[in-house]
Parts: sequence; structure tokens; C-alpha cells
Amino acid sequence: MRRVINGKVVFAILFGVYFVLAGLTMPAASAAGTDSLSGIRTAKAVFDFRIGTGTAVAHLNLIHNTFKELKEAGKSPDAVVVFIGPSVNLISSSRKGLTDDERRVLDDVARKVTEMSKDGIRFEICMVAAKVFKVDPTTILPEISQVPNGWVSLIGFQNQGYALVPAY
Repeated sequence: MRRVINGKVVFAILFGVYFVLAGLTMPAASAAGTDSLSGIRTAKAVFDFRIGTGTAVAHLNLIHNTFKELKEAGKSPDAVVVFIGPSVNLISSSRKGLTDDERRVLDDVARKVTEMSKDGIRFEICMVAAKVFKVDPTTILPEISQVPNGWVSLIGFQNQGYALVPAY
């Protein structure tokens, strides 16, 4: 019997493989060599994170590496990741009704969030989205601050001078 693979699944797999291979094969880029950082001491960014399970870990790795590059460039990075939309399902400790693959992804996300948090990256979850996606607030990872509305949070950070970086 022949199996038909969903196009979205193939795309997600290839996209994830690309990020892994790109990280392994590219020489480490130095953020210090870019004109965009000239004259700044602090690099403030807020990441609007709306990704589902497909490439979430790859994107979190990219955010983490960006943070580290800014630090290596002598800039003081200040980063916040705000989970909005379907991404709120990624940061729950609940594993009810999930496949083994989905459990592995959530475990990888939880490990990455802990690692990033230890490096000083802050996290928030939009409780409007948590309610819509039926995420029990008691299951949200401990490193993540619960905010009533993620959009209000994004607006606030932008008005404090944080650069908005979409992660969709």
C-alpha cells in the first residue's frame, strides 16, 4: 500500500533540515561586522512567535544564536519572545492526546526555553491565545510569564524601543 505524504509535512521537514544543515555548514557570522549595529550599545528585540510544531525548535535556535551573536559583538542584547496564536500549544507541560513525535517536539521546545532563559532571554505567553487554544494556565512552563494580551505586550515593547521581529 502506498502512503501519500502531506505537502505541509514535507515542507516542514525540509525547512527544519535546512536550518540544521545551515547551522552546521555555515561559518559563524560575526554580528560585529555589520554596519547595522554601528553606534548602538544595546540591541533590544521582541519576537512575535506564532509558529506551530513544524519548525519551532529551529526558530528558537535561530533566536538564541542571534542573541549570542549580539553578545559576542559587544552589544547588550535584551530579548523577549512572546508566544501568540498556535505557538501557545508548544509551551505546555501537558502531553495528553499527543503522538510520540509531538511529545518529542514539546520536550525539545521545553529544553530550549530553559536554555535560552538561563542566557537571559525572557518569555511571555498571550493568555487570550491560551484560552482560545485551551491551554491550561497551570501547565505553562515556569520560565514563561503569563500576560493578559500578547498584542498589548508587543505594543508596549515596541514603544520602549524594542525591534519587532516576526517569527511566523
